[in-house]
Amino acid sequence: MPKAKVLVVDDEKDIVELVQYNLKKEGYRVISACDGERTMDLVKKKLPDLIILDLMLPGMDGLEVCRILKKDSRTSGIPVIMLTAKGEETDIVVGLELGADDYVTKPFSVRQLAARVKAVLRRASTAIQEKDLIKINDLVIDSTKYEVTLKGRLLALTSIEFKLLRCLAGSPGRVFTRDQLLDRVWGDETFIVDRAVDVHIRRLRKKLGRASGLIVTVRSIGYKFRE
Repeated sequence: MPKAKVLVVDDEKDIVELVQYNLKKEGYRVISACDGERTMDLVKKKLPDLIILDLMLPGMDGLEVCRILKKDSRTSGIPVIMLTAKGEETDIVVGLELGADDYVTKPFSVRQLAARVKAVLRRASTAIQEKDLIKINDLVIDSTKYEVTLKGRLLALTSIEFKLLRCLAGSPGRVFTRDQLLDRVWGDETFIVDRAVDVHIRRLRKKLGRASGLIVTVRSIGYKFRE
């Protein structure tokens, strides 16, 4: 399975290159930005799995970037690790209260940062997987039985359809790209093309009938489950 996509945000070129080089060695796909405005643009276009965010950025600072991301349902589920020279307790508390998942102060150990990235991504993944029973109005998804019922009626879903529905419904409002759905649902089956997602979504919607509107197409990006 492809490793996660990480967005590194810092206005110091040397730090970006250092972090980028070491995360790529770990197998992560890495993109970067040097200011808040570029960060917001990249998040919308690339939808990273995790953001390493410096606080002291030109223009829009890191706290404002984090605040905006966490208020938007499309990006609120993206984990954020703050990386900054501001190491006072009050700074850390403010960052965490805004929704940051971790806080690393400069100077920092690259190995420690890589370990933090791995841990945060694992927690984010586990949070989705641990939802054994998802209830949304008349829709019930039971992972222990591998069953989906709608208004008490059992739906005959394939394994792929079940996994797609569970993934989307497990994070209502969060937008998943086709690549992210391929990673989560198909895993190591690398011969699968991204348009296969569209085919299975169509079949899933047909089986959901009047509830098909719960799965929303986000043009040019992917899909989300209606909040």
